[in-house]
Amino acid sequence: MSGLGAILEPGMLVRHPDRPDWGLGQVQSNIGGKVTVNFEHAGKRVIEISRVELIPVFDS
Repeated sequence: MSGLGAILEPGMLVRHPDRPDWGLGQVQSNIGGKVTVNFEHAGKRVIEISRVELIPVFDS
């Protein structure tokens, strides 16, 4: 895994670049290139980080 996906850890906040309506998400896990995120308006989603570059949020 490379890019920003490699730094995503549980507890970090992210946004989905193509789904702004999902709201802010909190990373639950990052295992084998699959990141589980709990989004405000979309619930828990598993994102394949090689297909979607989640955007880290450092200030909400």
